[in-house]
Amino acid sequence: MRLTVSRKSHFNAAHRLFNKNWDDEKNQMVFGKCNNPNYHGHNYELIVHVTGELDPDTGFVMDLKELSDLIKAEIEEPFDHKNLNLDVPEFENLNPTAENIAVVIWEKLRPFISESKELEVVLYETARNFVSFKGEF
Repeated sequence: MRLTVSRKSHFNAAHRLFNKNWDDEKNQMVFGKCNNPNYHGHNYELIVHVTGELDPDTGFVMDLKELSDLIKAEIEEPFDHKNLNLDVPEFENLNPTAENIAVVIWEKLRPFISESKELEVVLYETARNFVSFKGEF
C-alpha cells in the first residue's frame, strides 16, 4: 500500500532575479520588478511530500518528526531570513527563481530520504505562484 505524507513549512528570504551575463537593460526587460538591485523578499511556503510503502511495524511511510527536523536543518535554518543571492552558497552562480529554489531544496533533502520513497517539493513564492518538483530532470 503506497501513501503520501506531507510536511508544510515556511521561510522568509530575499532575492534578486538577475543574469550576470546580461546587461541591466535586458535584466530589467526579462525580470522586471524582481530585478531590483536592492533585492526583494517573499514569505515562502514549502510543502514536502514523501510517497512510499506503509511500514507494517510503525504504520509510517516516514516519521513526520524526522521529516520536520530534516526540513528545519537543511532548508529553514540555511534559507530563513537570508538573502538567497548573497548568503546561500547554492545560489552563488544560480539565479534564485522559484523553480531553481525548488530544485535546490529537492537536492538538499533527497540524500536523507530513502531511495525507495518518492520525494516532491512544492514551493509557493506567493499565494498564487508556486512550483513543484519531483526530481525529474
